Amino acid sequence: MPRAFAVVMAGGSGTRFWPLSRAARPKQLLALAGGDESLLAATVRRACAVVAREDVLVVTSERLADAVRAELDLPAENVLAEPEGRNTAPCIGWAATRVARSDPDAVCVVLPSDHHIGDEPGYTAALTRAIEAAAAGDIVTVGIRPTRPETGYGYIEIGETIADGVHATRRFVEKPNRQRAEQLLSGGQVLWNSGMFFFQAQRMLDAIDAHLPGLGVTLHRYRDATLEAEAALVRETYASLPSVSIDHGVMEKVDDVAVVPADFGWSDLGSFASAYELAEHDADGNVLAGGVAHDARGCYVRAPEGKLVALIGVRDLVVIDTPDALLVMPRERAQDVKAVVEALRETDPDRL
Repeated sequence: MPRAFAVVMAGGSGTRFWPLSRAARPKQLLALAGGDESLLAATVRRACAVVAREDVLVVTSERLADAVRAELDLPAENVLAEPEGRNTAPCIGWAATRVARSDPDAVCVVLPSDHHIGDEPGYTAALTRAIEAAAAGDIVTVGIRPTRPETGYGYIEIGETIADGVHATRRFVEKPNRQRAEQLLSGGQVLWNSGMFFFQAQRMLDAIDAHLPGLGVTLHRYRDATLEAEAALVRETYASLPSVSIDHGVMEKVDDVAVVPADFGWSDLGSFASAYELAEHDADGNVLAGGVAHDARGCYVRAPEGKLVALIGVRDLVVIDTPDALLVMPRERAQDVKAVVEALRETDPDRL
C-alpha cells in the first residue's frame, strides 16, 4: 500500500457535551463511547492499522497540546499546536506541508478525532480503498450510507463508478431541512459526509494554491521552513490565515473528487443523545454510570465517582453531574446544550 500519514484533527471544544466536556479537557479527550479509551486515543489506534505510528500527526490548539501529548505515545513534534482556531483548511494545509516536506506523494489520511466506529475491520477496509484511490491522484472522501433523513449532516451525491468501491462525486449538499433530507434519501444516490479526506500532500497544496491562494502563499513558507523555524513562523502568521473549512474552500471547487461508500457503524457523537444510543442499556433502556433508577426509563446518567444520582418515575432524561455543574434535560433536547454554553460565555466563562 502507498505510504500514508494520518492527520487527526483534535482542536474542537465539544460544547454539546458540557459539563463533561470543558475547555481544558474537551470531548475528544473523554471516553464517551464506553470503556476507558478516549475518543482521540481510539482514533489514533484505528489509524495505526493503515499508517505507521510515527507517521501520525495530530493538529490541536496550543491550549490542548500538552494534554494531547500526555494522551498519546507520539513524538512531541507530531503534535501541531495552532495558536488559534482558523477552521479546517489552514489546519489541513499546515499538516500537508509537513507531509510534503517528507514525501510529497505520500497520502494524507485526514480524520476527525471525536467519532465512534462500530465495525473496525470495515473501517480499515474503507480507509485502505480510499488511500489507494488517493495515491492515483484523486482527492477522496468516505461517505456513510444513510439510515435516516438526518438534518445534522452534509450529504454527498454520488456519480459513476471509477473503480471497485470508488465513485465520482456529483456534488456536496449542505445540511438540509427535514423535507429536503427525505427527498435526498428517496433518490438513493446520496451518502452522509463523514469529514474524512484522503489526498497526496502535494495534490492538496496545489488545490489550495488554486482555490485559496492567500492561504497557499503562507503554506509555501511553512513548507520551506525548517522544523525548528516553523513554530515561530506559525505563531507569526496563523492569525492572518483565512478562516475557512476545507469543504467550502477546496472540496466543493475541485473537479476530481472521489468517494468511497461505506457502512462501518459510524457516529459523529454529536450530543448526549448519540452517546446514549451507542451505550449499553439496562432492561429499562437506561444508561446509568453513577446512577440508580426506580420506575425510570430511557435515561442517561453520568456522575463522578463517589456520587450517586437516583431517578424515580422519570422518562428519557439526560442527567450529567460534575463537581461544579449539574445538567438535567429531556434527551430529545440534547442539541440545546450549546445554548447553555453560549450563555455561560457571557455570564460565567470559568465554568466552560
